[in-house]
Amino acid sequence: MTDPVEPTETATTPNADGLPHRAAVVPAAERPPLDLARRIVELAEDKKAADIVLLDLAGLTTMADYFVICSGGSERQLEAIAGGIISGLRDERIRSIGREGTAASHWVLVDFGSVIVHVFTPPEREYYGLEKHWSEARTILSVQ
Repeated sequence: MTDPVEPTETATTPNADGLPHRAAVVPAAERPPLDLARRIVELAEDKKAADIVLLDLAGLTTMADYFVICSGGSERQLEAIAGGIISGLRDERIRSIGREGTAASHWVLVDFGSVIVHVFTPPEREYYGLEKHWSEARTILSVQ
């Protein structure tokens, strides 16, 4: 018998049988939504997303707990931002529920259940005005 690995621990020493420990990963459903939202913000920053806003929707809707809204300057960057978030979380064994839109439509939505990500080009972001529509939501952070 080997010692169990704590859920957030990544073991580097092998088991008694010589095989490496399998790192336990906290499932998305068990990861606190705010932690997931903050990780999404980090991944968006890694892809140079602009004007990132994290909104707390708790008490306003049952659709999601948080929105992450950000902008990219081109279709290529929109794809890089959305793809970077999806692949970064997939590496952490968190999968999206769905993805809507394309970079060519200038708005990509990625649904992680408790967190919904909106990636816009600036004109579409201004046109749809999600921050104005959800003006009652508390802004958790804003990265310019």
